[in-house]
Amino acid sequence: MSDDEQEFPPELTEGDNFIAGPLPDDPEPPSDEDEAAIEQQSRRELQIVEAELNERWPETKLEPSLTRISALMNLLGDPHRTYPVIHVAGTNGKSSVARMIEALMTRMGLRVGRYTSPHLQLVTERISIDGQPISAERYVDTYRDVAPFVQMVDQAGGADAPPMSKFEVLTGMAFAAFADAPVEVAVLEAGMGGAWDATNVADGQVAAITPVGIDHAEYLGDDRATIAGEKAGIIKAGSVAVIAEQQEDAERPLLERAVQVDAAVARAGSEFTVLERTKAVGGQMLTIQGLGGVYEEVFLPLHGKHQADNAALALAAVEAFFGAGKERQLVGESVREAFAEIVTPGRLERVRAAPAVLVDAAHNPHGAAALAATIDEEFAFRRLVGVIGVLEDKDVRGILEALDPVVDEVVITVNSSPRAMPAEQLAELAMAVFGEERVTVEPALDTAIETAISLVEQPDDPEEPLSGGGVLVTGSVVTAGEARTLFGKEPA
Repeated sequence: MSDDEQEFPPELTEGDNFIAGPLPDDPEPPSDEDEAAIEQQSRRELQIVEAELNERWPETKLEPSLTRISALMNLLGDPHRTYPVIHVAGTNGKSSVARMIEALMTRMGLRVGRYTSPHLQLVTERISIDGQPISAERYVDTYRDVAPFVQMVDQAGGADAPPMSKFEVLTGMAFAAFADAPVEVAVLEAGMGGAWDATNVADGQVAAITPVGIDHAEYLGDDRATIAGEKAGIIKAGSVAVIAEQQEDAERPLLERAVQVDAAVARAGSEFTVLERTKAVGGQMLTIQGLGGVYEEVFLPLHGKHQADNAALALAAVEAFFGAGKERQLVGESVREAFAEIVTPGRLERVRAAPAVLVDAAHNPHGAAALAATIDEEFAFRRLVGVIGVLEDKDVRGILEALDPVVDEVVITVNSSPRAMPAEQLAELAMAVFGEERVTVEPALDTAIETAISLVEQPDDPEEPLSGGGVLVTGSVVTAGEARTLFGKEPA
């Protein structure tokens, strides 16, 4: 055998260096079957963890305090202080703004963690690193890491004190996962309110406030000024408050808080705004006045004036983070690339083409009004049938009245939440708003969607064309998430 034909160099086959047999091959990557089995096992473990977490107070049951989450952070070594934070609060648009900030920061070259709530389909969606939900395996591992410390906090509170809520534990998990990654910046969406929300244990370098409306009145108050005062709590000393356009009664408490803690302020309509908005295929084309100058030809693959406003708010928040100002602009091409890639699941999301089926997580009158305005301005449906499932602790009549002008008929349904309004009760409210002849009841969501599609495809007038009809599934985050699952959409 010639040297060229030898399997090993001569120095490895002579004397004490002799190796018997071939060198071991590189380990084979796991097969698709192996990966599927691992994922299946992780999902089973995730269900066990969720069962444990669901024994705690849900997100709708609160004891306003930062004491428990602060204690957990202390035991974990204050992971929330190992990276800068952009904090997002408001009534509607928080998740969209958080995703936009994440996309922009990623395009600027930073590793980003994003914490949002609630989830649409799978709880892992809440904790995102590098633009993707963490895996079920990582979620379970993070929970197991923090669980002993959570137990210590529970025990320290005593028999009369409430244990940590599910949301508080999830928030602690997010902080820990971000520190472990590690991320270079965290984007946090406040769960409810602001001042005593568990996310507020962190001090945001930038506080972004989306439009404030009335929601969760039983916890936050039943007027905008009181609610805005709670949300203003995320504005910290020396930070920058970036504020969307607000009703006057909501804006005042936000500005008062900023003055109180000596925070800089940038307001929509003053320091930043959408200068121009035109409809485009699959979204809209924007010209945005940012803190550092004008950004032109920004394509946003989302519909609605509210999403354009969200984009301007997100851009201003990122500019504030980097210290952009007059004549100090972000790289325009990076901004355009970030917005062009935005994905916001369950926000006027098309899940079927013909007939068009849209899914939107609007769950309060403010969100439903923005949804209806977008449908009216940017879509030309021959006939639109709404599939509506809501939670009973919401302003249900307000949601229905907001949707009334844009839907021809509605199919009333129920989602899987224990807080879901029963179909009969919702139907009674719907008939009062839409009239009995426009209301159909189908308690099962899958059947409700099939019924709506049939109504669209079978017009009353035989001369009426079949094309141009649409179905809108809305009323709740839970309804939107379950609709995405029915149409085979992966959690994102």
